Amino acid sequence: MENNELSFYVWIMIIIVCSFIGFVVENLWLTFRYGFMDNRNMNLPFLLGYGLAILFIYHVIGTPENKPDFKYFISVFLIVSLGEILLGHLVEEICGIYYWDYSSLPLHLTRYTDFFTSTGFALLITKFMRNVFPVIVDIINAIDSGFLHLLAMFGITALIIDYLISFTYMYKNRDFYRKWRFETGLDISSKLFK
Repeated sequence: MENNELSFYVWIMIIIVCSFIGFVVENLWLTFRYGFMDNRNMNLPFLLGYGLAILFIYHVIGTPENKPDFKYFISVFLIVSLGEILLGHLVEEICGIYYWDYSSLPLHLTRYTDFFTSTGFALLITKFMRNVFPVIVDIINAIDSGFLHLLAMFGITALIIDYLISFTYMYKNRDFYRKWRFETGLDISSKLFK
């Protein structure tokens, strides 16, 4: 799987798919950490940052295909930690809110990153990039067609508009863009961190 073999539209679809996976992962974390799910400040069930992050990781360090998992894991750990710190501070500066806060967790470095969450994300991303990412790329690449191009352009336009709506709201209101919240009652890990 070489990135020069893939069309622009395939990359856009990868961003869209990984953005949806990011939405699911965040809501699973919220379910087990806090006992609820929510819209994650978006209207659509996609988090563009995750799709862009996976694309960035792929273009910077590739996949762990021919690398030791530990070396790849350390690289992803550093990218995730730095990315969380930069994004958290940027949103705090622009929107005047703490986008997330890991201060209650042990071994946090600033409120925006923590050893355990960065480790968890790095493990998930390493396994994802080894086992799932190549499959997603192959499937999307195999159906690269005019319909896929249309779907890619429609999808990425919708994600960008949704992102702009969300951040415009957060900037103007200095608050989160809350549309819905579902209590799951599965706040298992919150009992561990009391």
